[in-house]
Amino acid sequence: MNAHNSLSRRTLLTGGVATGFLLAFHLPLRAAVNEPEQPKDTTDGKFAPNAFIRIDETGQTTLIMPQVEMGQGIYTSISMVLAEELDADWAKVAALHAPPNDKFYANPAFGLQATGGSTSIRAWWKPLREAGASARAMLVQAAAAQWQVEPASCTTSKGEVIHAASGRKLGYGELALAAQSQTPPKDVPVKDPKDFVLIGQPLKRLDTPDKVNGKVVYGIDAILPNMKIAAIANCPVFGGKVGKVDDSAAMKVAGVRKVVVLDDAVAVIGDHMWAAKKGLEALKIEWNEGPNAKISTKDIWDDLRKASEKDGAIAKSVGDIAKGLASGDKFEASFELPFLAHASMEPINATVHVRPDACEIWTGTQIMTRVQSEAAKAAGLPVEKVIVNQHLLGGGFGRKLEPDMVVAAVKIAKQVDYPVKVIWTREEDIQHDVYRPVYRDQVNATLVDGKVAAWKYKIAGSAVIARWLPPAFQKGVDIDAVDAAVETPYDFPNFHVEYVRAEPPAVPTGFWRGVGPNNNVFAFECALDELARKAGKDPVEFRRSMLTKTPRALAVLNLAAEKSGWGQPLPARVGRGVCLQPSFASFLATVVEAEIDDIGEITLRRITSVVDTGIAVNPDTIKAQIEGGLIFGLTAALYGEITIDKGRVQQSNFHDYRMMRINETPKIEVIVVKSGEAPGGIGEAGVNAGPPALRNAIYAATGVALRRLPIDRKHLAAGKKA
Repeated sequence: MNAHNSLSRRTLLTGGVATGFLLAFHLPLRAAVNEPEQPKDTTDGKFAPNAFIRIDETGQTTLIMPQVEMGQGIYTSISMVLAEELDADWAKVAALHAPPNDKFYANPAFGLQATGGSTSIRAWWKPLREAGASARAMLVQAAAAQWQVEPASCTTSKGEVIHAASGRKLGYGELALAAQSQTPPKDVPVKDPKDFVLIGQPLKRLDTPDKVNGKVVYGIDAILPNMKIAAIANCPVFGGKVGKVDDSAAMKVAGVRKVVVLDDAVAVIGDHMWAAKKGLEALKIEWNEGPNAKISTKDIWDDLRKASEKDGAIAKSVGDIAKGLASGDKFEASFELPFLAHASMEPINATVHVRPDACEIWTGTQIMTRVQSEAAKAAGLPVEKVIVNQHLLGGGFGRKLEPDMVVAAVKIAKQVDYPVKVIWTREEDIQHDVYRPVYRDQVNATLVDGKVAAWKYKIAGSAVIARWLPPAFQKGVDIDAVDAAVETPYDFPNFHVEYVRAEPPAVPTGFWRGVGPNNNVFAFECALDELARKAGKDPVEFRRSMLTKTPRALAVLNLAAEKSGWGQPLPARVGRGVCLQPSFASFLATVVEAEIDDIGEITLRRITSVVDTGIAVNPDTIKAQIEGGLIFGLTAALYGEITIDKGRVQQSNFHDYRMMRINETPKIEVIVVKSGEAPGGIGEAGVNAGPPALRNAIYAATGVALRRLPIDRKHLAAGKKA
């Protein structure tokens, strides 16, 4: 390999100079340039009381991460929870990816090793605290035995056991071997929140320095000896297959090594990405497009609207909905959300080396054990012969809750005897995604004495959970699709929620950041604004009147109204819109202030968001996640839509699947409420807050009640009504 070819992004960013890690934090380099080995999770010579904690004789504390890092800051937050109960020295804490192992690292919310649904802290809060507290008790027992004192007379702090009466101290490193022989105590009490030292502090993220200097290795960075690069072309029509392939021109491209034909895709392997990409462009492929080549967006919406008229499976019913709808001031509306792509900054990729007796994978995934099992099937090997090396993800957003990219890479790598990194172009990534479903939500409600007396709500859309986690799909109800619909904070005396499973023909659907509350928060909060106007009430006051049983929701709403200047005069065609949501066991109230010009263009002026997520492990991370989520969701509201024509996705890159730009992003203020409740989820809450709050701001500014996303600006021109 010559000097030019060996120059990596990392070398450029670091200037070729090795630098130290701040806070003694180490993210493992599994497949860095000429360095294919990652530090293994070894317990040799270490205090290893459980699956999460390793302490060596120097006092270095390695914490094994059961959840994956994809930009949400979870490595820092999980480390804080473990280190808090362990009373570890934060300056000696390092984090290590957990290996694929459902027995030790299955997410308690799912029963398998998966990161998603804003569950990382709320699902792991109790088991991680107990793991840290138990390990701390074993260290105390070891010190007390050495000093011949009662364990109760000892305390811990910053990686030391202290016996105040005699002035003695022992570091955790000095106690590591002795503690290993201690019997793990049962039912060790965890700390009272008033005694927290780390939790609640806005600690800097541990991975930031090495993301800045280029040391962090993402899946797409994997470089192995003799590795080649593959570019892939999937059949452009959903469900289509490969017909004929003429590779004569492709094989003449300099650097092209091999053309691999799969059932529904073709890949070109080359010495580098340019050779693979140019070789792919030179291929002549005839596709057998199959029966889906006539499907269009119109067909999909026609089918969904027809399905939504059917009765659904009952998800929840309180009171007498028929009687409640029979009297009062009636309201009916339907709300529709389109397909959306994930468009993570790191395109889809996986590096695979298949040998006769083993398969090794380097990637960033949200589902390590599922990737391992699906790769084993594709390789024709036992699961124990498949090694999955986890990397940081350059964004996941639910796309990497799917194993398809790894399965395809295994099938390609089976055809050669060297490692292959398969990279999807941005076009392949967007046009062959597993999309956020289309949804149609119907609201039938009545008003009596200025309040909602009856609320009938029907969701029609894909049942992602039925495919992804079949045991969770019970009695015809997708628990994800109805999330944030069945747990309303409002006092609706007659309340009824139904779900109609309606799968779009051919188009694959999956989880998208914000998941079920995406559609439900939008429909609920938009309908409530229209009901408020129908009742002749201010939207905030209307909501307040129905929150007597949910004080946490009322508190964030009141604070958001205060901090946003709710009710203060605004110029013409400027409006404020509010959204209140209880999703992921957190409460979030958001106010968007927006201006709509005479031709319907939208300027975001200001966003205020107040969140009660229970105990805030790291307030700085919570603010960052709300900010990022708001931008992510508002991007979808302003621009996001995947459309289908002749069985093909029409969008292909960021020119026609737009992202919000920095000059379009307003000032965002996030206030984190101090709370003693158990932590809720936070990574997705902001996504769901932005779209309805913006829509309601538009409604306030123009009187136009939009009921579909993305926002259609032609309805917003001065003097026009939707």
